Amino acid sequence: MNKKEQMAAVQEDGYTIQYIDKPSEAVQLAAVQQYGRAILGISNPSEAVQLAAVQQYGRAIRYINKPSEAVQLAAVQQYGRAIQFINNPSESVKLAVVQQDGWAIRGIMYPREAVQLAAVQQNGRAIQYIKNPSEAVQLAAVQQDGWAIQYIKNPSEAVQLAAVQQDGWVILGISNPSEAVQMAAVQEDSWAICHIDKPSEAVLIAALESCPALQKILYESAKAYQKVLSTRKGN
Repeated sequence: MNKKEQMAAVQEDGYTIQYIDKPSEAVQLAAVQQYGRAILGISNPSEAVQLAAVQQYGRAIRYINKPSEAVQLAAVQQYGRAIQFINNPSESVKLAVVQQDGWAIRGIMYPREAVQLAAVQQNGRAIQYIKNPSEAVQLAAVQQDGWAIQYIKNPSEAVQLAAVQQDGWVILGISNPSEAVQMAAVQEDSWAICHIDKPSEAVLIAALESCPALQKILYESAKAYQKVLSTRKGN
């Protein structure tokens, strides 16, 4: 097979490189660009070939001996979970993975705070896979998704406030919220008042003032209640 025939063959099916004796780098590149896993049939691929392989098929990194950080990064950028095939990934690689998919932190052992932060900033609920997250990580999580608070044990008032400021209805999942938290919740969404047990007068007024529709519903409900009471007295 001449070089032109070799090139045509691997461009149609990268796997055919295993049948080519001493393929040039150009042929190797064409093979892995067609299918990254074709790197299996290449002896001692150059970094350029490795990069092309993982850019096409991130999981191809499992077939590369001692990949450079550049190859590792390219692999996880193509397929985040390829990190499972990397021994001792660098901090940069870990960051690249969780920035792409926060859930990926569950596959990272002992992530540093910077990695934890990047993970919850991408997906707040990823905090459920972080052991003993700092308050900074907790805050970042609920700022991204208020409902992430359900995975935080004994959240501080600051974390509660950040959560309801992101979504007022999150107050549903907060036990005994302070007046400040209640106020923040109804300021974000007046209807959150429906889920506050015994709101203070100030919180109730704030909710009503910001939502005329809520005022109307409560007014109509009060009228109906008074009518029921009057009927009962008449009987």
